[in-house]
Amino acid sequence: QVQLVESGGGLVQPGGSLRLSCAASGNILSANVMGWYRQAPGKQREFVASMPTEGRAKYSDSVKGRFTISRDNAEDTVYLQMSALKPEDTAVYYCYADVTTWAYNRGDYWGQGTQVTVSS
Repeated sequence: QVQLVESGGGLVQPGGSLRLSCAASGNILSANVMGWYRQAPGKQREFVASMPTEGRAKYSDSVKGRFTISRDNAEDTVYLQMSALKPEDTAVYYCYADVTTWAYNRGDYWGQGTQVTVSS
């Protein structure tokens, strides 16, 4: 199986920065796409950013220019550098990965989520 473990959430003041990390491990042949979603209280989970093994990153309009996604392909790890944070960025952030396993099965896997709170 595949496991995703996130870290780096916390409390930050408006305008501040945080860096989230997510490491994938297990039966991974290829982590084709890795990325982040978030879910604020009372709202649906929404896309934040994603990055393929090779190619350009994608961002939601709400975070473009403030968040940067990056990957360490050798370690199957994805990062989300968040800057100029706003109270509306407060949410549980979930890492996901589109993975092909060594058995050539392909599926989506999710982390447990990490809380990000932006408040003064």
